[in-house]
Formats: sequence, C-alpha cells, structure tokens
Amino acid sequence: MREETIETDVLCVGGGIAGLMAAIRASELGARVVVAEKGNTVRSGGGATGNDHFLCYIPEIHGSDIDPIIEEARRAVAGGAKRPESFIRAWLEKSFDIVRLWDNWGIPMTYGGQYEFAGHGFPGRPLIWLKYAGQKQKPILTKQTHKTGATIMNRVMIFDLFSAGDTLGALGIDTREDKYYEFYAKSVILATGGCVRLYQGPTPAWMFNLSDPPHTTGDGRAMAYRAGAALIDMEIPIRWAGPKYFARCGKATWVGVLRDQRDLPVGPFVTKPEKKYGDIAADIYTNMFEDYALSGRGPIYMDCRGISQEDYEYMMHWLEQEGNTALLNHMKSEGIDVRKNPVEFSTYEVRPIGGVYYNEKGETTLKGLYAAGDEIVGNISLAATFGWIAGENAAAYSKTLEGLAGERKLDTAMQEKMELVEKIRGRNEGPDWKEVNIVLQQIMDDYAGPVRSETLSKAGLTYLQRLKEKAVETMNASNQHELMHCAEVLNLIELGELILFAAMERRESRGEHKRPDYPFTNPLLDGKTMFIEKGDHQPIVQWKTLG
Repeated sequence: MREETIETDVLCVGGGIAGLMAAIRASELGARVVVAEKGNTVRSGGGATGNDHFLCYIPEIHGSDIDPIIEEARRAVAGGAKRPESFIRAWLEKSFDIVRLWDNWGIPMTYGGQYEFAGHGFPGRPLIWLKYAGQKQKPILTKQTHKTGATIMNRVMIFDLFSAGDTLGALGIDTREDKYYEFYAKSVILATGGCVRLYQGPTPAWMFNLSDPPHTTGDGRAMAYRAGAALIDMEIPIRWAGPKYFARCGKATWVGVLRDQRDLPVGPFVTKPEKKYGDIAADIYTNMFEDYALSGRGPIYMDCRGISQEDYEYMMHWLEQEGNTALLNHMKSEGIDVRKNPVEFSTYEVRPIGGVYYNEKGETTLKGLYAAGDEIVGNISLAATFGWIAGENAAAYSKTLEGLAGERKLDTAMQEKMELVEKIRGRNEGPDWKEVNIVLQQIMDDYAGPVRSETLSKAGLTYLQRLKEKAVETMNASNQHELMHCAEVLNLIELGELILFAAMERRESRGEHKRPDYPFTNPLLDGKTMFIEKGDHQPIVQWKTLG
C-alpha cells in the first residue's frame, strides 16, 4: 500500500454531527484541523438522513430557572446512563447558542416562526425536545466546515490510535484506494458515533437493517481503550423500539397511542393521540413489546386512528425530517394509511450505552484526547453541543504545545498494526468480514444479551477470544471497502470482550442489565459508575462516583 503522513493540530475522527461541530469551532480558533470520515460527511453519522428533536434549554420558553430542565434532561438520557450535574449543566447552558447558530447557518430550528417543543414528554412536565427540520443538516454543516478552512478527508477510516508524550498518532486506511495514512496530532477528538452491528438486528439476514446507521461500529471506543483512555457503562445495555421489521428511530414523532389487543392503552400517560407528547410509555419501557409477546399478550400497535388532518400532516412532516423517508415511501407504495391502519411496533436489538468517558470540557482520561457525541450514549443535541465544546478545548490545548515531540516513538507500534492490516488485505482466501460479524452477533446474543451471568460471560469470553484469533489469522478482504469492514469487526470483537468482562464484574441486576445469579439491585452501587482501562493482562476496573 502507498503511505501518506499528515500532521495537524487537531484531528477529528468522524465527520458526523459532533465531528463537524468540533472541526468548525477548532478551526475558527486558529487550529489546523483535519476531519477523517470513513463515509462522506454530507450523509454520515447518526444524523445522516435527518432528525427532528433537539434537547435544549431556551430561557424565553422555559423561564430563568434552568434546574427543572436539568432534572428533566437527566431523566431523558437513554438507558439510565448517569452523568454529573456539571456535565448536564454545561450542555444545557450552551444548547441555545447552538440552536441559534444552526438556525443562522440554514438549519430551520423553528416551526411556523416559533420554537416548537413536542415529543418524549410527560403530561404536566416541562417539554425539552425542540422540533427542528434536520433533513439537510449534514450538507449544511459540511459546507460550514469547508468555510472555516478545515480539511475534510472523506473515505478515510481511522482504525487505531496511539499515544507518546505530547503526541497522538492515528492510522487510517483509504476505503477506495490501496493507500494508508499516518496522522500525527497535538490533540484528537473522537466522534465516531454509537455502537451497532454488535448484536443481531430485527432481521438478521439483512444486517444493515438497524435503527442507527450500520457504519457506526464503536471504533472510537475500541481505539480509546487501546490507547489508554477509560471507558464507562460498558455493561449497561439498552433496547430501542419502533415499527416492527423496519428498524427506524423516531417513535416520539408518531402522533398516536400504543394499544394492546384489547384496544386499551398499554401506558398510563395518554389515552388519545396528542402531538405535544406522543406516547412516552415506549421511552421508559422499551422492552414492553418483547415482554407482551413472550407473555402471549402481544402484539402492540401504534394507533393513530382518529387524528385530525392537521395532526396527520404535522406527523408526516416530522417523520420526513427525522430521515424516515424509506418508511414513508414504503407505506405509500403499500397503501398504508396510519389514520386507518395501526402499525405494529417491536423491540429492536440490544445495544451498549457505554463508551468513552469524557467530562464537561470534552476531556477524556488520556491527555490530548477529547470525545464528543455518541462516544457515550447521547443524542443530536449532545453531539452538537459537546462537539463545539470539545473543539474549543482541543484547540486551546494544542496551542500550548510547540511541536510533535513524540512522533518517532509511535512509528514502531503503528507499523506493527499496519502489518496486520496488510496481511488481511493480501489474503486470497478465508472468511470475509460478514461471516465473522455474524458469528460475533450470535455469541453476543447468546452470552451477553438480555440475560447475563458469570457462567455465560466466561463461556462467551472464551468463544470471542477464539473468534478473534481466527479472524486475525484467516479473515480476508478483496478490496479496500471490505478492509474497512474487517477493521470494524475487529474493533467490535474487542468491545464484545469488554462488555462480557464488565457484565461479569457488575454482580447485580440494574436497568436492562439482568443477572439471574444476582437478581437484586445492590444499593451499595447506587450512583457508582464502572470505569474500565487497559491493563497488562486484563482490563482494570474501578468504581467511581460521578457527581
């Protein structure tokens, strides 16, 4: 493979919402910025095709007291991931600035000339999700990034990260040409998004039918761990929900009521369609669809019958902005009118909510390494706001360094990793990445799925270690695009090992982490978070209280 070396002040790994916001801010502050994106920033990341909810605090709407909104936001963070109040406060205090920036750049943040809050809400409680038209957010943010002078490198996957002194190094592969890149930077911002393809989706034969983009494979988490940064909450899973067999986010956009076979609401919050709230029962009990099916009471339907024409048009508009055009086109082609036909909903795959620990400044536990967005469970608002914050602090940190003093110390480690990649690319036979990914998903579903235990975790770890060895020794890639997927799968296997290890360490049941061998919730672990760092022979675990 051909080689190219690139030096920069700030390297943004990932060009989704968080990565582009970080790049814009760091570049504005005078830093040399490179964005490496394995897809194309015009349509990449968790917000690739749109979004219609932006969690924020707007004083003129919510009043001068931010505290009730902070409390509401802490409840809204998916899966029970606990973040300190200082983190939530920093996010919300900056959120309105980001709303105004986006509106100024051309992303419509008002509806009918006003700020419109709706969805994911409890009747009688503050509404904190701003409706906005996000379908074109990625092209607009890409254009804004170019304006600042930052360099965007599309079709370049960063697959490993290295640290030496005040220098961070990263290895990237071109996903089209036979070429790799060595990056050297004063600071790195990880913004690679969520972690999917670790578990089977609702239609296993179609691996990419997932509620989140299938290329957000947790690469940042795996790279950060290997480089020495701490991960948190890796043992805590989450389940999402939406239309059955058609994995799409956006359940809060539906103006309807979730009903059972007796035509009764399954939750206590709404009894008739209400566009201001949606039906939040699915937010707080995402497993209801699975539980109802297992108990013989299912299915459950999203019932939009009886909504007005105005509410119907309102819902269709926001489903389109959410990026649900494929679903809308399917319903149109099949003659499905949601005003007449309730739509069956179901629970989707298990997903880890944990990831790279970062604080209210975007700092990780590794000097010079920052993170933003869905490197830990989040949403569009968190990605945009902490992308901006991380970009600001990474630029400031880079200015304190005169040069890249540790560059030579990274060469050996980087070359060893490239030799592995070149072996995979050079093989003419062996399993491809899909075969390895399918086996990984089967192991994770069986040994770290909805049910965990010490014996299951130990067995799963044994199988994953064998899978990793076989993948390293035999997996092949016939082109650069397949090589990218091979790198993704190797990262996913490592994350699977960490999830199994962490699941074994949390000797209790909490949230969606269910252990029949420890069926109780241990009050001594209330408010505590499991930190995992790389050790010499196995991960190092520390329990800490986060504010």
